Amino acid sequence: MIDFRTYFHQYPDSNGFFGQFGGAYVEPELEPAFKEITEAYYSICHSAQFIAELRRIRREFQGRPTPVYHCERLSRLNGGAQIYLKREDLNHSGAHKLNHCMGEGLLAKFMGKKKIIAETGAGQHGVALATAAAYFGLECDIYMGEVDIAKQAPNVTRMKILGARVIPVSHGLKTLKEAVDAAFAAYRKEYKDAIYCIGSVLGPHPFPLIVRDFQMCVGQEAREQFLAMTGIMPDVVCACVGGGSNSAGMFAGFLGDAVELCGVEPLGRGAKRGDHAASVNYGTPGRIHGFDTLLLQDPDGEPQPVYSIASGLDYPGVGPEHAFWHTIGRVKYVTATDEEAVDAFFKLSRYEGIIPALESSHAVAYALKRAREMKTGAILANLSGRGDKDVDFVIEHYGYGDNYGFPRE
Repeated sequence: MIDFRTYFHQYPDSNGFFGQFGGAYVEPELEPAFKEITEAYYSICHSAQFIAELRRIRREFQGRPTPVYHCERLSRLNGGAQIYLKREDLNHSGAHKLNHCMGEGLLAKFMGKKKIIAETGAGQHGVALATAAAYFGLECDIYMGEVDIAKQAPNVTRMKILGARVIPVSHGLKTLKEAVDAAFAAYRKEYKDAIYCIGSVLGPHPFPLIVRDFQMCVGQEAREQFLAMTGIMPDVVCACVGGGSNSAGMFAGFLGDAVELCGVEPLGRGAKRGDHAASVNYGTPGRIHGFDTLLLQDPDGEPQPVYSIASGLDYPGVGPEHAFWHTIGRVKYVTATDEEAVDAFFKLSRYEGIIPALESSHAVAYALKRAREMKTGAILANLSGRGDKDVDFVIEHYGYGDNYGFPRE
């Protein structure tokens, strides 16, 4: 039985494992680099000066804390439980990603690095890291699949305006998994002068730990804010899960509470192989990008093709801590299809004046469905990002939402 009062002192262990998941499987030439990052992070994570500087940045530059918002009209027209949102779309740069990117940028400066390297899918991590690089005066290389570059053109433009070099990845499916491959390959050549800032709670130790810790502000703020608003805990807390950074940060604030935690994975076009990216629901234990996790893989252990309408969710694995939470039963992992996500995208836009990212729309879709089932109570969903980057794609493929049912008051 896990004591969640001491959970963060126990997990991950000294080797980076959450139970059977995690670890650090890296090439011998990179072992010194990962040791350097680990030692640097453990050195600064308890430093009063580092923490004070990060808090100042979050307050004065990022605009934190972001608010919790009650979707009164959406809840009433949907019927059932009340729906609340943690508004990470109001975080500077438009998503939760800046929470760990500013921390990683500060870490890079502490380590004396001159460049930060990363991958991006939907582009939100790329924009956030380019923002951090501009703030700290660092060079920035962002690797992005050609499919996602075409799909997320507004974010590509933003990255370039901020001074980042966007490097197209043209092999394989040309999406997020291939971008991670390319970023790691670049890091092997430049680790003495650069730091790899992974975009989720993924990769070899200590990246899942670092990103989770920098994202914990989301859940900690949300818990305090919801209590102040209502005097009680929400019945359900949900967030979308690709790699799982926004959900890890959200869930971390509620692990020790009697609250149901639900991670919403992308079911895409359906359960057929290659039509989704629901790694927890359909994956098996495997290894990818230097860590053990639940992985969508073929019989030979190779990652299988994945798909989601949301570029930030189309990864064949999940963060090792999510795999652990699933194994111990602390978090329930559910799914939402493309159609459900698009329906939620339009409903939140029409009823609350909030255009969500397609990634975040998966969490909203589940909140709508679960609220109707529950009838009463409250659901708190993490709105991890805004939908500016997605509007052109949505209009091209779905119009302005006139085919979706919008109940009237």
